[in-house]
Amino acid sequence: MSDRRLIYVAAFLRALATGMIGVLLGIYLARLAFGAAEIGWVISAGLAGAALAALVVTVAGDRLGRRRTLLVLAVLAGVGGAAAGLTSGLAAMAAAAFLGMLNGQGRDRGAALVLEQAILPNTVSDTGRTRAFAWYNVLQDAGHAAGGLLAALPSLLRGPAADPLPSLRLAVLGYALLVLATALCYVRLSSEVERSEARPRLEVSVQSRRILTRISLLFGLDSLAGGFLGTALLAYFFQEQFGPGETVIALLFVGARVANAVSHLGAAWLAGRIGLVNTMVFTHVPSSLLLMTVPLAPDFVTAALLFLLREGLVEMDVPTRQSYVMAVVRPEERTFASGVTHLVRLGGWAVAPSFAGVLMQYVALGSPLVIGACMKIAYDGLLWLSFRTIRPPEEGG
Repeated sequence: MSDRRLIYVAAFLRALATGMIGVLLGIYLARLAFGAAEIGWVISAGLAGAALAALVVTVAGDRLGRRRTLLVLAVLAGVGGAAAGLTSGLAAMAAAAFLGMLNGQGRDRGAALVLEQAILPNTVSDTGRTRAFAWYNVLQDAGHAAGGLLAALPSLLRGPAADPLPSLRLAVLGYALLVLATALCYVRLSSEVERSEARPRLEVSVQSRRILTRISLLFGLDSLAGGFLGTALLAYFFQEQFGPGETVIALLFVGARVANAVSHLGAAWLAGRIGLVNTMVFTHVPSSLLLMTVPLAPDFVTAALLFLLREGLVEMDVPTRQSYVMAVVRPEERTFASGVTHLVRLGGWAVAPSFAGVLMQYVALGSPLVIGACMKIAYDGLLWLSFRTIRPPEEGG
């Protein structure tokens, strides 16, 4: 199997695990009698662990070896996930989440993506790069959707009067096994995935450094907004606001991930006609406007429809963003560029859930949705103003 296909399979398995835990984490923690603020703290702890891992990967991933680093990340995620399924206290849960880089966002945003995204461009030509990233994200969202279906199993398999906690613990342990399974893909990667230089260096050209500084600041704003809107908190919002069961919420997020997956291929097609930056911005703004209407919906069905419409647009910037960053830096700078931009995003995701949980508990349940949407609109406007003239090679840049 080629390196690109092995990366695709690993991404699918990890997304399968992430899709399941994203739906169940907030519900699981609520069953452990955690309040909204405490749920936010645990989610932030997991994302803080992912941010630290991304920092290590950015600085030393090439030097340590890409395959070796990916294997270590898979093992840590499995161990931390297993610990989260076996503990109950807040401090122990936060520690397990940190060690295992537990992802409550519902979308795969772990440190492994830094290396996978640095590897992918070397497996295709410039003209095939955006499509390769599109399929990478399609498979991830297919995994997210299937993970949403797995999230429905605990409620389907237990009796109506049974205690839900044991089945939720088993689901968390299942998550740990899935992330461990990605190691089977990484051990089969060829030596071609490694950097060719004997001693990889962190030197970055002045032009690339300037681009990365500007785009990282903007990605930080976008990820801070996204941290208010992770799947665990959204699942908690839908349950508290409208009262649907775990199965209904799981099916809602299955639909959302299917919409995400379809949109990735649409993004590659649209980017070929209007450009990467225009695709990133002009699909993102309508999605934020739709999100602002969800807390105002009179019932669950209306809110779910608005949310699904939003999900059909919100992820179109992901493959285009990944492709754009890899295109505007030199090939030898790709691991560093992927790491820096991803680290900034993880930092925002790690900080925001703690504040979102407090806002949900003490201000208004839907307040993070409105605040996050407004921040994302501001990001889109600044991104277009800053980068509309900087084009990748396939657009004549």
